[in-house]
Amino acid sequence: MRRMTITRPDDWHLHLRDGAHLRAVLPDTARRFARAIVMPNLKPPVTTVQLALAYRDRILAALPAGARFEPLMTLYLTDKTQPAEIAAARTSGAVHAVKYYPAGATTHSDAGVTDIAKCRGALEAMEKHGLCLLVHGEVTDPAVDVFDRERVFIERVLVPLIERHPGLKVVLEHITTREAVEFVTAAPPRVAATVTAHHLLLSRNAIFAGGVRPHHFCLPVLKRESHRQALLRAATSGSPKFFLGTDSAPHARHTKETDCGCAGIYTAHAGIELYAEAFAAAGALDRLEGFASRHGPQFYGLPVNEGVITLAEESWPVPSEIAFGADRLVPLRAGEQVGWRVV
Repeated sequence: MRRMTITRPDDWHLHLRDGAHLRAVLPDTARRFARAIVMPNLKPPVTTVQLALAYRDRILAALPAGARFEPLMTLYLTDKTQPAEIAAARTSGAVHAVKYYPAGATTHSDAGVTDIAKCRGALEAMEKHGLCLLVHGEVTDPAVDVFDRERVFIERVLVPLIERHPGLKVVLEHITTREAVEFVTAAPPRVAATVTAHHLLLSRNAIFAGGVRPHHFCLPVLKRESHRQALLRAATSGSPKFFLGTDSAPHARHTKETDCGCAGIYTAHAGIELYAEAFAAAGALDRLEGFASRHGPQFYGLPVNEGVITLAEESWPVPSEIAFGADRLVPLRAGEQVGWRVV
């Protein structure tokens, strides 16, 4: 049995929801990760520092007894976000980034940005105060094929954006394509990317294996095998531009298994173990610690964690469903096995 001990990792892209749903899923993340960048797409969205701090308090109150976990808060960018709010975010010490959702691109993005040009003041304030912009990189133009939305976003929106704002730090979230890997690799050091475990492990064939699989539906959608391979090479390359972001997104079972199912895959129950699988399959376990524990803090200007976790190559069964407040959710690999375990 192989075992490895690494610096305790962080999750740089996480959905925790709120209320009973928050209390149901938070323990999975807190057991594995020291910190997490928490997405602000609640209903209503977390658009102000006041709302972010209140949400942070609810997260801390929901932690299991004895758990050590720090939520790193974000603001939801809108057409009306003011520079003063960005300055207040930096001063707060608790808000570490601003999330850019193109309006209508994904779950709870209806209040997102309709035109990035309307956010010029907020973006200039982010440059001034050193606050990261986290980007959901998809266009919402109905004329663009869903499998091309990320590539077109990079061409139409992201390239001009980083040229217009030369001091802005940008994280292209949950990248899914070879083009995204190439863009981030060639971009200045102030541009980085998160990569999910499900995009490292699955191609778009998984959505249609034996029928439509709603629990493999996420946005950005899974892509071709050639893109998965490109992501795997990037994640295991040792480049500090790529780091761990699960994009674990819990949804009640009945909202996934419906005629218009929600996008999102729940992976927090095996949040580091699934990455260990991917890195082991690529023969790159020696680079997991950098990807999971070091590259993210370095980009955000935060200290690397002091604690450690140990992983063992030992299979364990994933339950067919998990309690989710009054609902149930279906995790990735439901009823199957995960090949690594946190000791």
